[in-house]
Amino acid sequence: MSEPAKPEAEVPEGPAPTELTTRDLVVGEGPQALPGTVVRVHYVGVTFATGREFDSSWEQDRPFKFAVGGGKAIKGLDRGVRGMKAGGRREIIVPPRLGYGKQSPSAFIPPNSTLVFVVDLLTVVAPGGSV
Repeated sequence: MSEPAKPEAEVPEGPAPTELTTRDLVVGEGPQALPGTVVRVHYVGVTFATGREFDSSWEQDRPFKFAVGGGKAIKGLDRGVRGMKAGGRREIIVPPRLGYGKQSPSAFIPPNSTLVFVVDLLTVVAPGGSV
């Protein structure tokens, strides 16, 4: 199965949401991402304020793998993929408190930034399985 092409992450109109916001762009038909499962995702992230891309697993040509609820992804991304099914694509808007907060992990993400991700859920594996 080939991986999907890199999407454009677009900032929606209006003010930045203060709560985690998700919108399915494509509903997958595979296993569901639940706490304890290990997921492999491709993602692109932009800041809400500028629309400037700050990170992309496509640019690194390396999907990001993490255990849902395991603390390896920022809280907003971790919570945002929950309930997705493999093969799906979801827009996830992360308020600062579920992202990097007052910290600035890079020059491309100012403190207190709302982040917009488009995430493709490639695989979901139950605990103990392999990705």
